[in-house]
Amino acid sequence: MNDHFHIQGKKVTLRQKKVNDAWNDYIWRADSELAELDAAPRLNMTFEQYEPIHKEDLRYPTPRSKRFAVIENEGEIHIGNCMYYDLDSQKGQTEIGVMIGDKGFWDGGYGSEAVTLLTDYLFNELKLERVYLKTLDWNIRAQKAFTKIGFSQYGWSNQGRYKFMLMEISKDKWDL
Repeated sequence: MNDHFHIQGKKVTLRQKKVNDAWNDYIWRADSELAELDAAPRLNMTFEQYEPIHKEDLRYPTPRSKRFAVIENEGEIHIGNCMYYDLDSQKGQTEIGVMIGDKGFWDGGYGSEAVTLLTDYLFNELKLERVYLKTLDWNIRAQKAFTKIGFSQYGWSNQGRYKFMLMEISKDKWDL
C-alpha cells in the first residue's frame, strides 16, 4: 500500500492514516462515550504524550493489519477510522472494525459505507473468503447497520465486562 492509497465511495473515502490524523484520533480515544462504544479504556494521557506513539504506529505498521482514515467526501473532513486486523492469509479471513468519531456524522450512513468499501476491498483486492467483526450486545444501531450490509450473526463472546455479538460475511454472500 502506498501513500496515495484511497478507496472512494459516494459519501466517504478511505485513505492511509497520516501523521496529521493524530489530533482527531487523540480526541476520539479520550472521549468516554466513544471509548465505551469501542469497549476500550478511555485514553488517559496528554496529546504531547500520545503524538509520538501515533507517529511510531505509522512508522512501524503491524504486518497483519491496516488502518484507514474515513474522510467525508464533500468537506474532505476526517470523520473516523476503520481497519482490518488479525489477517490470516492461510484461512483467507480478517476481522474489521470501524468508528465514526465525529458525532455530527452519526446516523448518516458514513460508517456503513466505510465498512462496505473496506469489505469490498478485502474480498476483491486481497482475495479473502471471510470477513468478521464483533459489536457490543447492546449496540443495536451498529448491529442493524452491519446486517443491512450483509453481515449475519454467528455467535457471542464475553470479554471482561463486555458481551459481543459476533458477525460475519463470506465472499459468496457478498453481492456488490
